[in-house]
Amino acid sequence: MPPRITLPTGRAAALAAGLLTLLAVTFPPAAATTSDKVALSLKDVPRTMVAYRADEGAEATNGDFQVPVAVVPGNKEPARNIKVVVDASGLKDIARVTEGGYGNCTGSGWVYTCSYGTLLNDGESNAPFDIVGLDGVEPGDSGTVTYTASADNAAPVTGTTRMVVGGPTLGAPGGETKVNGVKPGQPASLTPTFANHTRFPADRGVALHVRASDGLTLKARHSNCTYAGASSTSAWCVFPAGAAPGAAYRTSAPIVYVAGAEQLDGTLTYSWSSSPEKHADHTVRGTGAPITLVPTADGTFGSTDGTVEVETTAQADYRPVTATVRGHVGDTVEVRLGVRALGPVTPRGNEVRGRFEVVPPEGTTVTSIPYAFEEMDRDWGCDRPEEPGGAFVCDLAGEALSWAGEDDGTTTLVFHVRIDRQVAGARGTIRAYTPYDRTPGNDTAAIPLDASPAPAYRAVLRPAVWIPVAVAALVTLTALHRRHRRRAG
Repeated sequence: MPPRITLPTGRAAALAAGLLTLLAVTFPPAAATTSDKVALSLKDVPRTMVAYRADEGAEATNGDFQVPVAVVPGNKEPARNIKVVVDASGLKDIARVTEGGYGNCTGSGWVYTCSYGTLLNDGESNAPFDIVGLDGVEPGDSGTVTYTASADNAAPVTGTTRMVVGGPTLGAPGGETKVNGVKPGQPASLTPTFANHTRFPADRGVALHVRASDGLTLKARHSNCTYAGASSTSAWCVFPAGAAPGAAYRTSAPIVYVAGAEQLDGTLTYSWSSSPEKHADHTVRGTGAPITLVPTADGTFGSTDGTVEVETTAQADYRPVTATVRGHVGDTVEVRLGVRALGPVTPRGNEVRGRFEVVPPEGTTVTSIPYAFEEMDRDWGCDRPEEPGGAFVCDLAGEALSWAGEDDGTTTLVFHVRIDRQVAGARGTIRAYTPYDRTPGNDTAAIPLDASPAPAYRAVLRPAVWIPVAVAALVTLTALHRRHRRRAG
């Protein structure tokens, strides 16, 4: 028979009830609840984006859709265990989705869940899935993705993004175009071209994005172009007329750019888009007449970007730093060799710094070109020749020389050279190379050899001399020893 349970009554019951109330106040429930101390934000998620281009169809793949989640500033505690649930079922008529992201998202079908962890005052981003295109879509077809961000201690926040099937892919010329002879500080021009090799018209208009880098800037000129700042390296031009299928175009007037006073080279890139929305950070409008699109000859327009490599007339003149190999035969001597930058411009950044090449004088051997790097001693600061008599190639941007420059523009290394024999009139050569050197007359210098005979004591120490002497001495000592033993016996 089970034991009877006696419930407390009277003062005991009141005491138990009070204790339970105290425990309930002191210890909160294990499951966290939302708190007004923490708030989440989805403001950085794009509200609209191009899912892919109509002409790409089922071959399109886009993994660029991300859902950034931020913690609203001013929170008093971290947002714990943030999760985002993304529903892409609104895309079923224009796309498929497959698992993507950075390894923090799971799901299948149309719904994916991403874990963001615990955040204090910063943000985090995940890409929940990759978008895969469908055949048979048209430009302008669209669908909506919805997403909800939540945390153990923050109220849920919901957002939506409209995904649009973009207009046709517009191709730029492939490969690189090289332009030489641009004078620093003087205007130069670029005429961008493109073709629409699809069956779709770009009826929403066309946009051109031009980017200048490595010291080039764009001139704010055309009224249908906006620029990122007064001294701009980026321009965004809009052409409402659009582009017909199977047609090629160029701008009716060139885009003007300028190279800086000490610029040796630079790069221009441009791309075309059939989604001509404006860029928010391009706030300076051109003041000149608008440019339009005019038909041009068709050709190979299969690249995403057009690229123009610009070389200016500025000069970076180098001359060799040389010395005489002087010493006795058998000596290993130190000879400092390199180049001196005479300017007026010095290569920097991505510009090619150049090299110098050393052919030692006949009768000598380079035994090492030592240098120190990151507290490590190394033996060869230049590439050694593959065949005897070849040149040692010293890259000015290489590990040994990249930190060897001196205040006077000199960059040198110490060559350890052994003098093997006397050769009357022997002269090595040192030659400087840089693509920006317009003064070739001072690029080469001699490395003379001034070799004296080996000292007499060194001749005695040569193996060809001391080995026979040592053998003769040993024979003489052996004979004397035997004679002494015979007499003693």
